[in-house]
Amino acid sequence: MERKVKFAPKEYYHIYSRGVEKRKIFLNNKDYERFVALLYIMNQTEPFNFANFLKSHKFEEIFSEEKSNPLVSILSYALMPNHFHILVYEHTEGGISKFMMRLLTAYSMYFNIKYQRSGPLFVRPFRSEHISKEAQYLWIFSYIHLNPIGIVKKDFSSDNIGNKNVAEKFLENYKYSSFPEYKGADRSESKILDLSAVPDYVRTNRSLDTKKYAQWLQLPELSRAPLNNF
Repeated sequence: MERKVKFAPKEYYHIYSRGVEKRKIFLNNKDYERFVALLYIMNQTEPFNFANFLKSHKFEEIFSEEKSNPLVSILSYALMPNHFHILVYEHTEGGISKFMMRLLTAYSMYFNIKYQRSGPLFVRPFRSEHISKEAQYLWIFSYIHLNPIGIVKKDFSSDNIGNKNVAEKFLENYKYSSFPEYKGADRSESKILDLSAVPDYVRTNRSLDTKKYAQWLQLPELSRAPLNNF
């Protein structure tokens, strides 16, 4: 299938995909951690064998591993049970395609071996959207980081589901997203991101936009669509 969006160097793209038949692609914390680690280590020009690495290293040492030049800059990401979102900036031609091939292949092999299954794990091809304007970037920043709230939406009481501060506190503590970095967190996973590639207008506005949060809640006066609808 020909890709509708053509990737080009020096441009930003929203990348996302889900499990085939909308199946879950993360069944426990170890699965999430593996994908997060792959976001870091597969983003380089040289090939990397994770299985060989684990023969002589502890898993958490992956973020101390030296890498060759990055294929893309990762600016934000969020993982949910059956899908993920990533915002990237392409450095050189073919960088996004090569990175995503390595990332999805490595994770699919891990998942299939672990759970004794075969065949594709992700919908093909992965989806993409070109982000070229400030308004788009500000929207996608909140869109990506708000997605994990869908996991616990059922746990929010009617008294606080519309409370942006409650939502933001949850997201600051959600481990499988880049939102903690935008709130000043310094953790091993922070090495995944290249915040130097983040536009200035985002660096100065790191809180969730109230209007965008209201749209996620599908309030009648603002809503057009939920964030977790694909």
